[in-house]
Amino acid sequence: MSKSLLPGVLAMAATVVASNILVQYLLGPWLTWGALTYPVAFLVTDLTNRLHGAAAARRVVLVGFVAGILCSLIGSQIMGEFGPLVTLRIAIGSGAAFLAAQLTDIAIFNRLRAGSWWRAPLVSTLFSSSLDTVIFFTTAFSASLAFIEPANDVSWAGEVLPILGFGPQAPLWVSLAVADWMVKLALAAVALVPFRIIVGKLTLRPV
Repeated sequence: MSKSLLPGVLAMAATVVASNILVQYLLGPWLTWGALTYPVAFLVTDLTNRLHGAAAARRVVLVGFVAGILCSLIGSQIMGEFGPLVTLRIAIGSGAAFLAAQLTDIAIFNRLRAGSWWRAPLVSTLFSSSLDTVIFFTTAFSASLAFIEPANDVSWAGEVLPILGFGPQAPLWVSLAVADWMVKLALAAVALVPFRIIVGKLTLRPV
């Protein structure tokens, strides 16, 4: 792997590891601290794609995927109050969501890379982060997929409540997904600032 990709590789690995740790700590009733760090992965992918191309971005994503698998393996061996910190459903949901979302991000970015500097990173991140949320929360907590890991009791996630405490009635995991999705959308817009600055500095020309 090229030395020029080392910063992206390290940033992606650090983001995945940090998110896997911080997801264990609550940030209010609907979020964990990991929700604030995980979206950085999309910024890393987009920066790599813009600076080094799609093939390089896919290599960086692969590193993040492997780091995520290692974190899941470690987490599955650590027992918390309600069992392993990482269950099979969470491991499958996390891995599938990461890989599908990141590869989608790269594909959309490529289609839009010739347009305005902000369009490719913004649109690709909005679509891919939405896909990430749907895949992860559905796989990890939806009652319809309980067959994946029958011994894992996630009935707590199926408790019917108003979405985010004030919306229509839905299972708790839907509120968790909506809150996560809203954070991703907000951070996708915020990430345009460092994207613009970093690409501008490293290319020494307008993006």
